[in-house]
Amino acid sequence: MLYTLTVAIFYPAEPDPALLGLLLTIISMKLYEKITADMKAAMKGRDVQTLSILRMLLASLKNKMIETRKELEDAEVVATVRSDIKKIEDALESFVAGEREDLADKARSELVILKTYLPPEMSEEDLEKAIKKVIDQLEDGSASDIGKAMGKVMQELKGQVDGARVKAMLARILGEK
Repeated sequence: MLYTLTVAIFYPAEPDPALLGLLLTIISMKLYEKITADMKAAMKGRDVQTLSILRMLLASLKNKMIETRKELEDAEVVATVRSDIKKIEDALESFVAGEREDLADKARSELVILKTYLPPEMSEEDLEKAIKKVIDQLEDGSASDIGKAMGKVMQELKGQVDGARVKAMLARILGEK
């Protein structure tokens, strides 16, 4: 997944090759690089909360790189971000149950920061089409098995959608059949 950055540059008739190289680098920035750049910006801006959560996220990503022994693709970065979001959501539930509003507020603001690194969610119609397509591809016996269908759908969509949404939609679609 590449993020595009719209930049208006007014340059002379002979553009500086270094400037064009920088622009191309910014335009083709991968998600991991964007997180690193945002962490540096948070350092410069002295944004302690953003810096803290981005350091935590980068630590998770580096652990994942060590585990897999390779550079992470954007889909793997998104999966790690989703994993960190799930951990914080679980902690948020505990904070609310324990009536710790200070920690709950902190967790909510961390969620806002982390969710900016997720791709836009798939629409309900597109999700339903993708699920029906996968169900049609499965054998008759396994199409009614939510676990197998869920695994196939999640493999097909590769981090474009939350697993809870897929499970709910699968249950609804398979319940109709």
